[in-house]
Amino acid sequence: MLNIYEPEGARSAGAPAQDMVALEKLNAEIEAAGAWVFSAGLHEPSASTVVRSTDGEALVTDGPFAEAKEYVGGIIVISAEDLDEALAWTRRMAELIAPMAIEVRPVEITR
Repeated sequence: MLNIYEPEGARSAGAPAQDMVALEKLNAEIEAAGAWVFSAGLHEPSASTVVRSTDGEALVTDGPFAEAKEYVGGIIVISAEDLDEALAWTRRMAELIAPMAIEVRPVEITR
C-alpha cells in the first residue's frame, strides 16, 4: 500500500493540471501492468471521527486522532512481487507529487 502524505493546507493550494495529467498517466501504466488494485483519496483529518473503547465503553470524538503537520491524503494499493517492484512504482510517483512523501507498507490479507 502506498500512503501519500500531504502537508497541512496542500489541498487549498491545489496541484498544477500538468501534474495531475502525469499522475493519471502513471496510474494507467500501473493498471496496464496488472499491478493496480485500487486507490482512494481521503478527506482532510478534520472530517474524521475517532472511536476508542475503554473499559467496555466506546468514546466517539470528532477530528483526527493525532495533531500533525502531514496526514495521509490518499492510498494506492498495488500488487507487487517484492519491495523492489513496489519501490520502482513509488519512485516514479514521488517525482510527480514532490515534495509530498509516500510511505510504502506491506498489507497482510487476513481473510
